[in-house]
Amino acid sequence: MLFLLVLFIKQNPPGLPSIAIAWVACVFWRSKLIIDWHNYGYTIMSLSHGRNHPLVQIAKWYEKLFGRLSDYNLCVTNAMKEDLWINCNIKAVTLYDKPASYFKETPLEIQHQLYMKLAKDYEPFKPRTESLSLNSETSAFTERDEKNGHVIKTRGRPALLISSTSWTEDEDFSVLLKALEDYERYVNEGVKLPSLVCVITGKGPLKDYYNGLINKLHFKHIQICTPWLEAEDYPLLLGSADLGVCLHKSSSGLDLPMKVVDMFGCCLPVCAIHFECLHELVKHNENGLIFRDSNELAEQLKMLFLEFPTLEGKLHNFRKNLRVSKQLRWDESWDQTVLPLLGQNK
Repeated sequence: MLFLLVLFIKQNPPGLPSIAIAWVACVFWRSKLIIDWHNYGYTIMSLSHGRNHPLVQIAKWYEKLFGRLSDYNLCVTNAMKEDLWINCNIKAVTLYDKPASYFKETPLEIQHQLYMKLAKDYEPFKPRTESLSLNSETSAFTERDEKNGHVIKTRGRPALLISSTSWTEDEDFSVLLKALEDYERYVNEGVKLPSLVCVITGKGPLKDYYNGLINKLHFKHIQICTPWLEAEDYPLLLGSADLGVCLHKSSSGLDLPMKVVDMFGCCLPVCAIHFECLHELVKHNENGLIFRDSNELAEQLKMLFLEFPTLEGKLHNFRKNLRVSKQLRWDESWDQTVLPLLGQNK
C-alpha cells in the first residue's frame, strides 16, 4: 500500500492571517498542517502596542485557536513546549534551531581576503600603520608574508567583537555601548587589554538612533562600525571573530536567539543578556557567559580579553568546548526529531 503524506509547514510568527489561510488550504487539499512556533506574534506586537491592546488580544486568541487546529506543532524551546500545553492546550515537540552548514570557523586565508575586502569601505579593518612595502597586503588583523605568501595574524592586533541585530525594541544596544565605555576606562587605567573593533551588523528601524549615540562616543581604543554585509560575508565574519555579543531579549521569554545558534555553529563564544530560557542554549561558563546589565558585561569583556591573544583562559576554553560539542545541523536534527513524529501518525 502506497502512503503519501502531504505536509504544509508554517512558521509562526508571522501568523496573522497566514495560519488561517494555510489551514483552509490543508482542508481543501487534505494535507497536514505543521506550525513551527518560533515565538508568539502577539508578544512581539505588544512591544509597540502594549499587552492589553485589542489587536494584541485578538492576535493572542487567533494563535491559540489555529494552534489547536493544526495537525502537528513544533517549538524552539522546552519552555515554549510547556507554555503551549499549559496555556493553550497545544501538544508540541521541541525542535531546537540549528546552524546551517555554512556557519563554521573561517580559515585564516579566507579571513584575510574578507578583511581586505571590508577595509575598502570600513576604517576599522584598515591597518593601524602604513606598510613599509607597497606590495604588502595588510589589514588590521592579518598580513600576507611577502616571502612565502602565507597569511599570518598581525602583532598587537585588536580583538574582533561582533553582534548582529534587526535594530528593534527587543534589543537594547545602549547596554553594549555603556559596557564599551567601561572597557575604554579599564584600558586607560592600565589594564592589559587589547584595542577592540566592534562590528554590529544588520538593518532596522532603530539603526539611525543608535548610530547617533555611537557618533557621540569618542574612544581611543575602540572602533565601532555598523555595516550591512553581503549574505555570503556574514558567516565568514562570524567565523573570524573573537567574541560574539547577544542583546536579544525574547518578547515572550520562550524563544532563543538564532544569532547565537549561528555563532555557536562558527565555534564563536558568546556573551548573552539573560532572559527566562536562555540556559537551554547558552551554558554559563561552558560555551559563553550570561550577563544581566552593562556593568556585568564590561567585567566579562575585561576577563575574557585580559592578556589577549593568549591561547589560555576562558575565551580559549569556550571555543574548545564548542569544537568538541559537534552540534547537530538542521538536516540531522530534523531526521532525529520530526521524522519519528510523522511516522507515529501514519
